[in-house]
Amino acid sequence: MATHQRILDAALDVLATRGWRHASVAEVAERAGVTRGAVQHHFKDREGLFTAAVQQIMDSRVREVENLQHADYPEGERTQAIVRTVVELHQGQMFTAALQLCVAASNDPILRPRIAAMELEVGARAFWTLIELLRLDGNDRTVRTTVQAFLDSARGLGLAGMLNDDSRRRGYVADRWAEMLDELRTDKRD
Repeated sequence: MATHQRILDAALDVLATRGWRHASVAEVAERAGVTRGAVQHHFKDREGLFTAAVQQIMDSRVREVENLQHADYPEGERTQAIVRTVVELHQGQMFTAALQLCVAASNDPILRPRIAAMELEVGARAFWTLIELLRLDGNDRTVRTTVQAFLDSARGLGLAGMLNDDSRRRGYVADRWAEMLDELRTDKRD
């Protein structure tokens, strides 16, 4: 694995397990098996390092959603499979790492503009990808509001999942979202 990628992976691990306040470049270097100088060669500063790591997660998650376009779904299960995938992408250590940085950015004048811009860009990509995947009319205000509410709900389920194993409830909620999103479709082919 290339040094750059090892550093990013270590940064995500440190961010998820230690939180923003305790995440240090020195610990990232140690976990990546490189020197601090090597980390600084690849990333200008601490904020840039962790922002790049979270950007990688977010880009990867959007690509996972985009790749659902090519999946083969059993008849009648397309929307449910897509919704469950999006909900599950908001679980686990990578979601925790991204959340740590978002929370830190809310009070950090250096991080805030970087993370806000990234969130807007990635959020728009995810939103429009879902509109396309679910075969919804993106010009319809109700559709746009409902899809955004679903994405916000997926994030909220991720927060709840950090504290308790609520996979059963999460499954019920995802299934209900799939039903609601299916009701918005004008193209009923699966």
